[in-house]
Amino acid sequence: MGEISQIIEKIKKFRDERDWMQFHDPKNMAVSIILEASELLEHFQWKTIEEVEKYARQNKDEIKDEIADIALYLFELADNLGISLITAMEGKLKKNEIKYPVEKAKGKHLKYNKL
Repeated sequence: MGEISQIIEKIKKFRDERDWMQFHDPKNMAVSIILEASELLEHFQWKTIEEVEKYARQNKDEIKDEIADIALYLFELADNLGISLITAMEGKLKKNEIKYPVEKAKGKHLKYNKL
């Protein structure tokens, strides 16, 4: 069993031991992902690049926990919907390779329709 399968099983065990599946419908899971992403973003709000770099080093554990919260909800949502995250990410990378060809996108931050 791969690492992703193992963590999904641990997530489901944690959820099911608490009878929380009743709350984990797709809408609530998506809302939870956004809420946790907002908590991550809060760590960086109003800081300069230099302040962010220093803050991130000094608060790595707190930031790590927020990233983990996002991932836990994301992995569970994908599993609940029967979506393989690895397959989905590989497919999205292929789409992005087409939308952002190296010769047009290298060193640029423009959206694909502006290249």
